[in-house]
Amino acid sequence: MRGKRGLVVVPALIVVVVDQLTKAIVLDRMTLHQSIPVIDGFFAFTYVRNTGAAFGIFAGYSPALRVPALLAVATVALGVLLWFVRTVPLERRAVIAACGGVLGGAIGNMVDRAAYGEVIDFLDVYLGAYHWPAFNVADAAITVGVIVLCLDALRGAPAPERSLG
Repeated sequence: MRGKRGLVVVPALIVVVVDQLTKAIVLDRMTLHQSIPVIDGFFAFTYVRNTGAAFGIFAGYSPALRVPALLAVATVALGVLLWFVRTVPLERRAVIAACGGVLGGAIGNMVDRAAYGEVIDFLDVYLGAYHWPAFNVADAAITVGVIVLCLDALRGAPAPERSLG
């Protein structure tokens, strides 16, 4: 797969496969709310389920409303993302690959929502009693992709070359 399509599809596929594989391992080897310390006082594998969106937003809503609504929002976001990729020049490879990471992450979490009505999270970063909300590979890919896109936007478009004559 070459060109722009490859720069989007390959990262997206890698993210979806790694995300779903790690979640399958968690489902197979851990019980809900089980925590396995990896780095004492900083990092653990902790199996939780997120019924809401990012950071548990909308978690209190009825699943009959919440799941279809979150899947619809994700579908629209994927459409916007794919439209955006079409407008990005091939030379901006990092931006295109970052979009692939975001796309893969969104698809990975959509698979969970469609299959379970919630998202499997298991990466638990904390400092003493202060915990960052648990997340997964898909969430990490989305975050890294969005950071790359934001840094690219802050950098701005390259200035047009001036002719000397």
